Amino acid sequence: MELGLEGRVVLVTGASTAIGRATALAFADEKAKVAVGYHTNAEAAAETAALAGRRGGVAIPWRLDLGRPESLDAAVEHVRRELGPIDVLVNNAVRWPDWPAPGELFETAPAERFTTSVTANLVGPYLLARAAIADMRAKGWGRIVNISTGLVEDGFPGNVSYVAAKSGLHGLTRVMSRELAEAGILTNVVMPGFTPADKPMPPELLAQAAAAAATRRVSHPGDVAAMVVFLCSTANTHTTGEAIRTDGHFLTPA
Repeated sequence: MELGLEGRVVLVTGASTAIGRATALAFADEKAKVAVGYHTNAEAAAETAALAGRRGGVAIPWRLDLGRPESLDAAVEHVRRELGPIDVLVNNAVRWPDWPAPGELFETAPAERFTTSVTANLVGPYLLARAAIADMRAKGWGRIVNISTGLVEDGFPGNVSYVAAKSGLHGLTRVMSRELAEAGILTNVVMPGFTPADKPMPPELLAQAAAAAATRRVSHPGDVAAMVVFLCSTANTHTTGEAIRTDGHFLTPA
């Protein structure tokens, strides 16, 4: 299948490791020009960029902070200078909230945790999309994918700040789809399931997560990356405003 991504300029946030890295490399396989967005792990981001280069793409790392609007504007301007106008944006980066303290209740959780999560995980992607859309409008073509989670449908105790922020991405995506589709810009949500990161995890946790999926395995970063790349390609001509799970029909354990 021809994906039409060769030479396209792609910005992937949170691309230093895990799903973000797999996504950046999948675009590199299609000969895209990839901006590897990262927040703190400069070494891993540089490694992602080097790997992308060896796979046929062009890649540069660039630091950005989802909680600082000026950082997002600077990142977009840098990508334009180094790679050209942006064709594709993948909002993958996430700021994880603190885990609830023992005995913490819904009404006793720090309100700051909620507002911080919403700022980074919802306002940040919104502002980054605003900054990048001008390039897409000028070309009459663009693709945006916001990475979310199945927890927005299942819910999960103790994670109200994270789940609420990610739920907001769904509403944002649907409105963006209605406003931007006529300009040739398609916007979708992808919801990974339980996807282990680069650090080792307890075997019993992995086994529990695998048993909760119809496929009887945990998700791999490549599973998510494949869906993202398709949605951001020229092969996707009519899918927009959708929230697509890539989790092997994962049911979040209660």
